[in-house]
Amino acid sequence: MRGFALDRRTLLAGLGLAGMGSVAVAAIARPAFAADSADARLDALLAAQFEAGLRDDPTRATSLGLDTGALADLRARFPDWSPAGRAARDRRIDSDLAAVRAIDPDTLGDTARAAHDSAEFDLTARQRLARFPYHSGGFGHRAGPYAVTQLGGFYTGVSTFLDSQHPVATKADADAYMARLEAVPALLDDDTGIVAANAAMNVVAPRFILEQALQQLARLRDGDVASKTLVASIARRSAAIGIDGYGERAAAVFEGPIRAALSRQIDALTALLPRAGDAAGVGRLPDGEAYYAATLAQHTTTSLGAAEIHRIGREQLADLTARMDELLKAQGYANGSLRERLDALGKAEGQLFANDDAGRAEMLAYLNGRLTAVRARLPQVFSRMPRAPYEIRRVPPEIEIGAPGGSAQAGTPDGSRPGIFFINLRDTGEWPRYTLPTLAYHEGAPGHLFEGALKYEDAALPLYRQTASVTAFGEGWGLYAEQVADELGMYDDDPLGKIGYLASYAFRASRLVVDTGLHAMGWSREQAIDFMVQNSSEAPSAARTEIDRYIVYPGQACSYKIGQTAISRLRDEVSGRPGYDIKRFHDVVLGAGRIPLAVLENRVRAAFPA
Repeated sequence: MRGFALDRRTLLAGLGLAGMGSVAVAAIARPAFAADSADARLDALLAAQFEAGLRDDPTRATSLGLDTGALADLRARFPDWSPAGRAARDRRIDSDLAAVRAIDPDTLGDTARAAHDSAEFDLTARQRLARFPYHSGGFGHRAGPYAVTQLGGFYTGVSTFLDSQHPVATKADADAYMARLEAVPALLDDDTGIVAANAAMNVVAPRFILEQALQQLARLRDGDVASKTLVASIARRSAAIGIDGYGERAAAVFEGPIRAALSRQIDALTALLPRAGDAAGVGRLPDGEAYYAATLAQHTTTSLGAAEIHRIGREQLADLTARMDELLKAQGYANGSLRERLDALGKAEGQLFANDDAGRAEMLAYLNGRLTAVRARLPQVFSRMPRAPYEIRRVPPEIEIGAPGGSAQAGTPDGSRPGIFFINLRDTGEWPRYTLPTLAYHEGAPGHLFEGALKYEDAALPLYRQTASVTAFGEGWGLYAEQVADELGMYDDDPLGKIGYLASYAFRASRLVVDTGLHAMGWSREQAIDFMVQNSSEAPSAARTEIDRYIVYPGQACSYKIGQTAISRLRDEVSGRPGYDIKRFHDVVLGAGRIPLAVLENRVRAAFPA
């Protein structure tokens, strides 16, 4: 890949700062700074800004287990999603950014400098996107131009959040649950208001997106109230602690105000169907070209434009396809297209686990066995190993039909909950054996769960850095972890697993092509689906789901492969410099938490000067 410029003052961060206020986290160790030092002033500023951020988004406080003590009132609240609340948050971005910029970064130590520059990126990102009045982002909302889609909107996240993250261990918790449940209709109406305001600006989601959202909204609204997760969760958990009546109260809220708000949202989307076309990209939106450039910069945290990202994707796909072709031929798969040969490999003897509980148990044992095997080799390239456990488990069978293929759940900062990757085993045929090793390395070790545990155990990082989220770094590291596993010899006796590793990279490289094709080059939905089917191992139905995700979440899909490419390129750049060794490189990369690639580039070059 060609080198690319990374400008910390003009580019955008990924998801950005996450942390906490000092009062709320007195029991959690924080790094010590010299009194009145620039580092200490920055730490106090970022901690205060993060506590304000938690109060803006109480759901994040709950997710992190911080809605206790001085922040206990947040457990009963949702974000203020009203127009006034959203406008107030946008105004505070400007003052927060000015406060960060008032601290001279040249006066800071290495870790504090990374925190400063990351905060500046994050705030610049939010400031720039706030200039597009149709942009949505926040609880339940993927950062994109449409407030309600098949993947975004308050309705998509509220059930899972209240069921899996809101605790119900006491009567006070149950009362807080009910307070949040009673707030749901207003938040749904706020989303409906955004849809109407955007439509007045000629910002309407494609028809096929609205149709999917309408189907899901109807499924949420209709049917037996007692079976709805929002009702069943509090009924079950309140009964388990011996308090009565909450299920009935929740059913009444759902039956009345929530169903009415869902109906209003359904009516609003239905009314837009005649105006919704089939054009997929954001280029058709007001100032759409600039908007897509902003989302690319935000998600990749680089200055790469759409044309360059498109070229990188095509070049990497050509290289990966050639390497897979060679390996497939060596395994006897010489005829047919790449897609046809990968399909044949996936159905070969020994590739499919039995689609029953015994087969699922065997698959989980295989995956966790891969984690055990790679753990033994990681000390060759890492100076630190996590103390906290991490593992791969099955998605609970009762929710697997509608759940995604997999999802990671980070461990808690205090180590009380392990990091877990949940794999959906509704149909073991979706997971041929050759695809599994790279999944274990990407999601488990040395990928997401490994990296997540290390940052939580790093006493030099304040929690607002430990919990920061930057997709280009996080997902880039996950893909880079697959490369590290290959370099450690994990595929030396597993040539089919090596094909799976290359196919994983090809899938991510194809994202670079289709995302930029959709949003910058006028590609249709069908053109993008066809390209992905032909250039990855994705089935047509899975490719359609992927493409629809990219349509409503512009730019995000480019972060994965750009992130991995940047980390790998930086390693190549500094590997011959004085003081370099692979363990120290990994210490530098992981030592500041998840940071924008521009900040990472500066950090690595400073650690290994030419």
